Amino acid sequence: MEDLVRELAEPGGKLVLLVMDGLGGLPHPETGRTELETARTPNLDALARKGSLGLHDPVAPGITPGSGPGHLGLFGYDPVENLVGRGVLSALGVGMELEATDVAARINFASKKDGKIVDRRAGRIPTEECVRLTDKLSRIRIPRVEILVRPEMQHRAVVVFRGQGLSPHVTDSDPQQTGVPPLKVEAREPGAASMAELANRFVEEVDRALADEWPANTVLLRGFDRQPDLPSFPERYGVNPAVIAVYPMYRGLARLVGMKVLDGGHGIAEEFDRLEAAWSDFDFFFVHVKPTDSAGEDGDFDRKVRTIEEVDAQIPRLLKLDPAAVLVTGDHSTPATFKAHTWHPVPFLIHSRWSRWENDAEGFGERACSRGQLGRVRAKELMPLLLAHAGRLAKFGA
Repeated sequence: MEDLVRELAEPGGKLVLLVMDGLGGLPHPETGRTELETARTPNLDALARKGSLGLHDPVAPGITPGSGPGHLGLFGYDPVENLVGRGVLSALGVGMELEATDVAARINFASKKDGKIVDRRAGRIPTEECVRLTDKLSRIRIPRVEILVRPEMQHRAVVVFRGQGLSPHVTDSDPQQTGVPPLKVEAREPGAASMAELANRFVEEVDRALADEWPANTVLLRGFDRQPDLPSFPERYGVNPAVIAVYPMYRGLARLVGMKVLDGGHGIAEEFDRLEAAWSDFDFFFVHVKPTDSAGEDGDFDRKVRTIEEVDAQIPRLLKLDPAAVLVTGDHSTPATFKAHTWHPVPFLIHSRWSRWENDAEGFGERACSRGQLGRVRAKELMPLLLAHAGRLAKFGA
């Protein structure tokens, strides 16, 4: 399918992929409505009624995706065949240049008490605090390896191990839950034993360096990997793409597939400022909104609703630019009632002059999308649909 789309892709109008991270939700126990259904979204509702609706599975039915696989699916890549570790995405997102043998891992600053993790995100410390703490960790020295630590955002940072004989085939130290001790990093194959030992030594040094800190007094490591060589997004779809994202990891993911990284500003309104400013320079824009996911992970239903409403308020600015086609969706579901990513399919809408109108849709929400004419598809099928709605795919065959 990827080769076919590459062959059929042709020039045309401008495209926008607007991703509200973790958009999908579950019904509130008191109202029976999800966050998206609860939010007052007159602009998105109008798009839904004049667009085409559906649901997508980021990876496959029943599979709960991480943010990396979720976005790779949206970009049209098979997320199973093209799995990329979170560490690489974070490193690229903060502008690091990785060497072929480097191993990168994502850092979560965390809170540990009596040997157990009590907060996996250290209260989402401010980015300024993250910068101060990573400066401390940058002073850690371990023989025969170079260690590079860089801040990302809030409680997130990245560590890159540079040296000979390093392997990315090790397990995470993040237990993905509180009330338990952090995990030891372990080798997933015989040649990775020294990498596991190095990672555990690094965590020990971190704990010493942060012994007097609170709430960020330890780190959790996840997503060890080397930089892969993925097919080019511009070549695959015949577009000149750019990413507008506040969070570095998503800039890193877009950079990995060949998108131009633009300054995302410091909030949703500023992201649309950047979109307006760069409109004439590119023909594909990936606009990423993170706070929907953060609110879902924090279990804050109302904050997720407010974030969706904040995005809705920007939709008239987007439409004024007159894109040929717009895809609005999420990379996965993060219901506030669940406080984590889930396997539930994600609502999406495609708006263009070639859409078949959903005149009877009550708006943009999970129930409306479950009845949408585009049905339930895999995320990797959305890029061809977006291109087709913009008239950018030629006819196949005679």
